[in-house]
Amino acid sequence: MADTKQKILVIAEKPSVGRDYARVLGCKERGDGCLIGEDYIVTWAIGHLIELCEPDQYDERYKKWNYQDLPIIPESMKLQVIRGSGGQFKILKKLMNSKKVSRIICGTDSGREGELIFRYIYQVAGCKKPFDRLWVSSMTDEAIRKGFAELKSGTEYDSLFESARCRSEADWLVGINASRAFTVQYDTLLSIGRVQTPTLSIIVKRQKEIEEFVPQGYFEVKLDHTLDSPEMGEEKTGEFTSTYFKWQDKQKETRIDSEEEAKRIRDIAEKAGKAEVESITTTPGKQLPPLLYDLTELQRDANRRFGFSANKTLQLAQSLYEKHKLLTYPRTDSRYLPDDMKETVRNTLHQINIPEFHEALMGIPGLNFNKRIIDNSKITDHHAIIPTPKKPDLSKLTADEAAIYKMAAMRLIEVFYPAYEYDSTEAILKIEEEHFVAKGRTIRELGFMALRKYTETSTKGKSKKKTKEDDEAKQLPPLSQGMIVDVSKASVESKKTQPPKPFTEATLLSAMEYAGKYIEDEDLKEEMDKLSLGTPATRAAIIERLIQVHYIKRSGKALFPTEKGKSLIQVVPPELKSPEMTGKWERSLDRIYQGSMDPGRFMGSIDRYVQYIVKSAAEKTDVVFEQEAYRGKHKSGGSGASAENALGKCPVCGQGTVRRNSKAYYCTEWKKGCKFTVWTDALDRYGLHLDDEMMKKLLSGETVSAQVTMPQMMEKGSGTVWLTKEGRIDIKDFKPEAG
Repeated sequence: MADTKQKILVIAEKPSVGRDYARVLGCKERGDGCLIGEDYIVTWAIGHLIELCEPDQYDERYKKWNYQDLPIIPESMKLQVIRGSGGQFKILKKLMNSKKVSRIICGTDSGREGELIFRYIYQVAGCKKPFDRLWVSSMTDEAIRKGFAELKSGTEYDSLFESARCRSEADWLVGINASRAFTVQYDTLLSIGRVQTPTLSIIVKRQKEIEEFVPQGYFEVKLDHTLDSPEMGEEKTGEFTSTYFKWQDKQKETRIDSEEEAKRIRDIAEKAGKAEVESITTTPGKQLPPLLYDLTELQRDANRRFGFSANKTLQLAQSLYEKHKLLTYPRTDSRYLPDDMKETVRNTLHQINIPEFHEALMGIPGLNFNKRIIDNSKITDHHAIIPTPKKPDLSKLTADEAAIYKMAAMRLIEVFYPAYEYDSTEAILKIEEEHFVAKGRTIRELGFMALRKYTETSTKGKSKKKTKEDDEAKQLPPLSQGMIVDVSKASVESKKTQPPKPFTEATLLSAMEYAGKYIEDEDLKEEMDKLSLGTPATRAAIIERLIQVHYIKRSGKALFPTEKGKSLIQVVPPELKSPEMTGKWERSLDRIYQGSMDPGRFMGSIDRYVQYIVKSAAEKTDVVFEQEAYRGKHKSGGSGASAENALGKCPVCGQGTVRRNSKAYYCTEWKKGCKFTVWTDALDRYGLHLDDEMMKKLLSGETVSAQVTMPQMMEKGSGTVWLTKEGRIDIKDFKPEAG
């Protein structure tokens, strides 16, 4: 007898998450792009399945990029299925509208983008059924069960969707209009975005400061001292260093502008051979353990320690969350835990069976859940990143995954250690009328600093240069007021002021997180001191995007702007490159989420902003962009590109040739409206890595055999890749791997 019982449909964001839901819900029977159980059917998206339509889908004339057609502001935004995602969308649409399904559970990622993914699918599928919202921060079976036990009505998240929708539509409006306006005016393909352009501006500004920096020479006088101390049982037991200073604005200024003056002071010290301790000041100090990780801090730390890019760290953390179930949800901006997680933390610490951490775990003095760890008021959509209670098997992780897991595990251990406590000592020495300062530190309680061997920066490429902080952390010998100490050596050191350092991903992430300091308006700066560029979940993608469109480049850990990036910042108006505008956006989007701002009011301000951008592009400057070899010349639709870069004739328009940039294969007649584009990153969902040789074969009508993954069936195998007449990559004759 056929099963006529109605079931509940669960929609996950990705196949891997769908498998986890299915396991917990007992859905074991395989269906078409789904898993079926007695009460539930679990299916999945493949990330975003739906996107906003392209301009020419509103009006054919938008196929060509003409300044006269701008701004493009549709009365209402249309949605479409993303090319290549039609198969899985049809499965979802059929299931969502099936009479066998009584209601739906939204199980996409718990956040703004996850909400958008589901709501767009729900809308395009024409579904009217009620739905609940699953909200989980960890992918352990226990957390999933708890999430299903605490479902909320989907309507409770309507304001979250409105915030996500406004973000999506506003980015489309600004990106489409700004990119077209400036591309047409400057005759080179320019990508402009409300987060990426201000981020680029910060990098360009730093590079300008570096290039315009003029080093200033100065001198310092250093004295090496030895201390006669017969009371301690031996002679000359104490060695330390002091530096000449003069009082300037109540500060101890050690810089000496004149070499003659520096030599004069050195000669006085050498001649005297002795110095008197004029005063000793001891100040107690305390450094608290670091807070738990949010995504941005995890990315910063991984970049400093291992040189990982922000995007790589996010992918590793996402794998530990989704695939291995060893980390809680990583796309978070909170560094605190809720009160109800105390028992989870206890269980987690018991399960961290990393041998090298045994001593650190045993040294925890007690689980003091203070306000730096547990604080419900400082949790947004998600709590801090910590390991889950699942016992880790590091042999099943890659070396890089293990490195990220260990960072999160050690941070959880660190927060329960006591503070690092010390006494800072400053000794003022006098020779004739000249003064010298020596600094040192005496440790009273090592606290969490005892764990530094686990958390110190990787020594690869680390400078051996001694820093001022190293000097001040040394312990001074026992000194007392009036004591006479030897001057064993006096020297003049020649130094130069140093330019600002170029951004690394670690420091750029900090700049994006605290972008308010880059606002020049002092009144506004104070108001928007907590302004951020992007979110923890999007910052890595923004950095990668800037690299992909050739606005910045990596050199080791450092990030530098390209000439193209510098030129773009020259031509766009201040509003496009200032963090102020995107900061105001994020503040408004948050208010929409909180229910205190009308979405229509926000979108009205975006329409006015778009009109301003288009108008500002008309005020063309004399900046000339260098043509990029891989794209060729745009003036004649790409005919100026060199023949050796061509991969074949465009199968869509038959006029242009196909070439490749960092993101896609495209037709040189793109500016005349040809829509042939094969996004290489979109093929990653099929595990298909397209290269130039494969594309040449496909353009010539051949097929290519390749290893692929079929998301609908969650299976890996082999298939035949071919290029349709419409210019789409398709896969046929799929054969799953044996077993």
